[in-house]
Amino acid sequence: MEKLKKRWGIDSNKQVIIILFVFAVTGSTASFIGKPILAFLDITPETLNTILYWVIRIVMLFVMYQFLLIFFGWLFGQFNFFWNFEKKMLTRIGLGRFLKE
Repeated sequence: MEKLKKRWGIDSNKQVIIILFVFAVTGSTASFIGKPILAFLDITPETLNTILYWVIRIVMLFVMYQFLLIFFGWLFGQFNFFWNFEKKMLTRIGLGRFLKE
């Protein structure tokens, strides 16, 4: 726990637990709602090439995850941590130019 607190720049064990919980809830939620959304849009392995379906699903899950991470972070009172986390992650993958300070 101490390594995470130092690395993330947070003070309490409670914050670590909340942050880990938010990561878990966000991933589970993105995965859970992704398949029905694609089905609603009639994007299934049966209607599309299987590889193309998975590429679309992964891209959609990535985008949904970013929004859900900020939402759940805000919901659990850790908005600043997750906003800074998002900015760092998007900068590392080359999308930092879309973020304005």
